[in-house]
Amino acid sequence: MTTVGILGGGQLARMLALSGAPLGLRFLVLDTVADACAGQFAPMVVGDYTDEAALSEFASKIDVATFDFENVPAESARWLAERVPVFPNPRALAVAQDRLAEKSLFRELGIPVPGFVDIASRDQLDAAVAELGTPCILKTRRLGYDGKGQFRIKSPADVDAAWNALGAQAASVGLILEAFVAFERELSVVAVRGRDGEFRAWPLTENWHVDGVLSASLAPARVDAATQATALSHAKRLADALDYVGVFALELFCRGGELLANELAPRVHNSGHWTIEGSETSQFQNHLRAVLGLSLGSTRMLGHACMLNWIGAMPDAAPVLREAGGHWHDYGKEARAGRKVGHATLRADVPTELAESLRRVGESLGREAQVEPVIAALR
Repeated sequence: MTTVGILGGGQLARMLALSGAPLGLRFLVLDTVADACAGQFAPMVVGDYTDEAALSEFASKIDVATFDFENVPAESARWLAERVPVFPNPRALAVAQDRLAEKSLFRELGIPVPGFVDIASRDQLDAAVAELGTPCILKTRRLGYDGKGQFRIKSPADVDAAWNALGAQAASVGLILEAFVAFERELSVVAVRGRDGEFRAWPLTENWHVDGVLSASLAPARVDAATQATALSHAKRLADALDYVGVFALELFCRGGELLANELAPRVHNSGHWTIEGSETSQFQNHLRAVLGLSLGSTRMLGHACMLNWIGAMPDAAPVLREAGGHWHDYGKEARAGRKVGHATLRADVPTELAESLRRVGESLGREAQVEPVIAALR
């Protein structure tokens, strides 16, 4: 029986393990904490990702390794890759961990990207703000996610505050200044590439964020065929350049009909959770198929789907479960402010049915503000 090792034990690892059960797979999770939620469904090795003893134990018990999140040290991935197959490869992981390397690769591949400047000093920040203009966003090059490690500079008067907030990290994780994009919508391509280079993608997904954290995702997105084709072309070019194996997400801004690449997530992605019930093959099972060298499954959608993220605490499940197309996912985590603790997916055959289902759930849970942008998109 094949054992898949997962570095990181959060909800993505948990859903990978659940999806892999029908394939007869076993799993082993390496995480730094003993109560990681994936440990409720798979055995664990507890240790730091740089602990060679923990990595050795992990490697000795698995047939292939993959990731639950992108901040696993690239050196640890390289160490593992000398002992077991690791997918996606350590280079893809390293590129996605560094916003400067990531955006430089986008530019090299001809994928449009907002303006950006590497920042190593306060003087460079002043010059870059003058070059890019305001508003702009100062970010850490590494370790930022879900809106963390960022400071929005609305005018030159904010530069002092931005440097005070993040400047100390210039030497350790690096900084990058990015031009602000006044986008009309946020989109993502969730795609998969197999060991043999086969590429498939799910329909483009439209996303809404609150305080930098994903709130809702709608598929298929409201885009024309040309936009869909362009987005998939960008994703394929990126996957081929990195010799990528597995599922990934390319996050995009849509502005005036133009697509601008925001970032690469080298793993199964929050905006692809709807694929569990909304497509022939979920992102989780296709990721496992890819890393194991199996045939990829169909990414065809089953109607229309919306994923609602639950942040901080789980609401009442009953309104979702009353819906014919309602599906509930509790990650088994303790409630905590800002924490992703679960999600729901609502699915329907036609947009009007999905809109009505969202309206009922939103009213019952007092989540009208969360569902209204999606309902408006479905009108």
